[in-house]
Amino acid sequence: MKKEYKYTINGNKYEVAIGEIVDNIATLTVNGEEFKVEMEKEEKKTQHRPLPVREGSGNTAETGNDTPPSQGGTGGGSPLKSPLPGVITDILVEVGQEVQAGDNVIVLEAMKMANNLQAEKSGKVTAICVKIGQSVMEDETLVVIE
Repeated sequence: MKKEYKYTINGNKYEVAIGEIVDNIATLTVNGEEFKVEMEKEEKKTQHRPLPVREGSGNTAETGNDTPPSQGGTGGGSPLKSPLPGVITDILVEVGQEVQAGDNVIVLEAMKMANNLQAEKSGKVTAICVKIGQSVMEDETLVVIE
């Protein structure tokens, strides 16, 4: 399945399509030109899932407790997932913070470009599942908003 994205960086428009990913090699097409991109392999593969974060504890996930955050009620939270592989360069929210749909939440660097990831719905941030400097894969949960 091919994922397509459009970016404008410093006034320049880029159309990026992510094709197949085999092992750690991704096939990308940028403005019609194809590239083979080697992604750095993670040193240690761990299962990624939302970790609880105490209010006021800053932007990093708690360690030592592998219980997922409470989803509260019947609907649970809505995860904001990474649209493509990259590295988290900034976390713009804290647990307990109210956000509006469209607010910038995470900055993800991918292919040497900073991508502002936005809240898809309004609500309260209930979990931050990543830390600055962490490599993430496509569809990995970054934050949970209830």
